[in-house]
Amino acid sequence: MTDPRDAVLGAAADLVSAFGAHDADRYFGSFAPEATFVFHTSPRYLRSRAEYEAEWRAWEADGFHVLGCESIGPEVTPISDGVAVLVHQVRTRVRDADGEHHLAERETIVFRLEANGRWLGVHEHLSAEP
Repeated sequence: MTDPRDAVLGAAADLVSAFGAHDADRYFGSFAPEATFVFHTSPRYLRSRAEYEAEWRAWEADGFHVLGCESIGPEVTPISDGVAVLVHQVRTRVRDADGEHHLAERETIVFRLEANGRWLGVHEHLSAEP
């Protein structure tokens, strides 16, 4: 098994950069269409990237906008050929109808190596830091 750590860290950095810039096209392009999502801020289990994109658009309609995002202490664990898990802390600044907020969260993203050599997220779980 080839060590994917650097490639996954690169894919994660691109994903965080896109999210932090509120670049929805680039951000959602970091996930496979069948990716699933669990967020502590949402009561729903999002069963596809399309469901998440719809949720994102609803948040935007309520004034949501990402102002910045930083990854802290990313660690990659290879699971098998073509699958790796990233765990990190994220510090995010967002704006919504209630004003600006600073969020401290933990995130796990499962990445899968695509046939074209690109690592895409296939599952994301976001939780509040204790």
